[in-house]
Amino acid sequence: MAGMLNIGVSGLNAAQAQLSTTSHNITNAGTTGYHRQTVGQAAREPLFTGAGFFGQGTNVTSVTRSYNQFLENQVLQADNRRAQYGAYSAQIGQINNLLADSTTGLSPALANFFAGVQEVASNPTSVAARQSLISSGQALASRFQSLNTRLEEIRQGVEGGIVQTVESINTYAQAIAEMNQRIVVAQAGGAGTPANDLLDQRDQLLAELNKLVQITVVEETDSGKANGAVSVFIGSGQPLVLRGTVSQFEVIPSATDPQRGAISMKAPGGNTIEISESLLTGGELGGLLEFRRVSLDRAQNELGLIALGVAMTFNAQHQLGVDLNGDLGDTFFKVPTVGVKPAGAVSVTLDAANIAQLQASDYELSREGGGFRIRRLSDGTVYPAASAVPASLPLTFDGMVIDGSSLAVGETALIQPTRNVSRDIEVSIADPRLVAAGDPVSATMVFGPGDGRLSDLMTNVKSLSVDGIDADSDGRADFAPIQLGFDSATDSFTGIPAGYGIFRFDSATQSWVASAAYNPAADSSGVRFRVLSDSSDSPTAPESFAFEFTARGAWSAGTVVRFEPTAAGVADNRNAVALGALQTSKVLLAGEGGQPTATFQSLYAQAVSAIGNKTREVQVNEAAQEALLQQATTARDSVSGVNLDEEAANLVRYQLAYQASARVMTVAQRLFDELISIGR
Repeated sequence: MAGMLNIGVSGLNAAQAQLSTTSHNITNAGTTGYHRQTVGQAAREPLFTGAGFFGQGTNVTSVTRSYNQFLENQVLQADNRRAQYGAYSAQIGQINNLLADSTTGLSPALANFFAGVQEVASNPTSVAARQSLISSGQALASRFQSLNTRLEEIRQGVEGGIVQTVESINTYAQAIAEMNQRIVVAQAGGAGTPANDLLDQRDQLLAELNKLVQITVVEETDSGKANGAVSVFIGSGQPLVLRGTVSQFEVIPSATDPQRGAISMKAPGGNTIEISESLLTGGELGGLLEFRRVSLDRAQNELGLIALGVAMTFNAQHQLGVDLNGDLGDTFFKVPTVGVKPAGAVSVTLDAANIAQLQASDYELSREGGGFRIRRLSDGTVYPAASAVPASLPLTFDGMVIDGSSLAVGETALIQPTRNVSRDIEVSIADPRLVAAGDPVSATMVFGPGDGRLSDLMTNVKSLSVDGIDADSDGRADFAPIQLGFDSATDSFTGIPAGYGIFRFDSATQSWVASAAYNPAADSSGVRFRVLSDSSDSPTAPESFAFEFTARGAWSAGTVVRFEPTAAGVADNRNAVALGALQTSKVLLAGEGGQPTATFQSLYAQAVSAIGNKTREVQVNEAAQEALLQQATTARDSVSGVNLDEEAANLVRYQLAYQASARVMTVAQRLFDELISIGR
């Protein structure tokens, strides 16, 4: 009878354990991170008799959770990537909406500005048109500034998000370390039996941490046996949690750019190490860092490059003109200085003639033992190449001339030629009479039997350089008039002053040749000539006073054209026309041949297109990761999730088992009572 009673008791205990575990599953069906638990049973060792082995009941051997490491890893990977793309998408969407907006974007401001230039070209003596141009220039500068302000607000939001994310990483890391200790103690007290609920809680902490940054989890062992603790690593193996020890991460000012937050790790020993952004991938932190590095920096630099291109090329052409007062043109826009950090570490200048070489990028200048080396941060291009000897100063790269460095060996400087241009650009003139709409060189027919079409010669005269045109420094063109005649016997011009040079554009070779030979009959459609005040100058890039004109019509003996300084107040629009032509001229982003490939508008369109494409790419990737996460979660839950219908059926089954075991004990008790009654 005792055997039956013990068997009944064992069954009762097993059924009670099953009922408790099933009830636990049911009540935690909605608990995030909970894994379904099951009770393991095994038959007790049977009793041998002469008739054979008789069973002795059952034992509860374990309570395990349904856990598949492979499926869990699939969920973590998908969730990590989804969080990264989600953070990226939330930020880049703001830039996409900002730049692509047909009202607040740059395109309408550019169009209105050049419309003002065209209005001055149509009526160069109109003070109202000139004032309108200044106003539209101020509106353009204001649009650059407002766009930059919004980008700076986005940058500040990203910096704040990085700080908050790092703080959350530290919080989760500390919680995981504490949970490690609890699990180790619990499992040691339970003879190594898994602490299921504690393991679930730690896994959920790891899952939340995984949303913030990509992590690697390693199970710790003692003497080759798992002790229940885990270590967590990020980046290329930087330890975040080592069992119960935590490394603190913090955001500090970057060594190269103090206004930019960098991630550093403070190890338990006290050492602080700045971690490269490229190592911190995945999760919200990886998404924010990648957005800042790839899209935000590029958008701000491209906007600055457009502003710099507008300011420098417009200024260069404006300074080739003459205003209503007869004075040479001054700068129209204020061009900000190149940003260098630390301040004064290096001297950087830009040249309008080489503005097409400049890229929308930041640069890092380093001083090495043998000289200097510069790296374009947008694509990593290094000059001179890593295998070459470093360059000496001055160093010319991407349209910049770098000189006067105070860097010591091993030090670096950050050069930002375009980053803050859109923030600081301004219109530098306020008097509408100072708009240089005319050209400082005018041409008039003196006398001679020339074709009537020579009368349009004045409109074809264009100054190329005004260096030296103001000999007495009074701000006006004061060169001696040039009376250019024509010798029909030699088909060449006469009257060229001593020291001057004249070059003809050869359409056959597409080059400038030092020759004034000209056949009016054969070249009646027009031939370009350049007159240089210094014959040693290059006709393609003269450094001294020079101008160009187109000879068309029937020049003949006795024909004389007088080139002289333009008088004040003349209705001259030649420079205004040249300024208006900048709207459709390719002046930026030199190609492989060194020639510009982009206009202001096309570069802005490229920037908008690039941001739009990146936005769409990130959104598609986010949606794909959402789908992958859903699939991985479904696969995991099919193994680890709680099915309430199944648990309800188990509840009935274990209830019946409990009742049956109790019935066995009742039968054993009655049989025992019968034996007692027989003995009486």
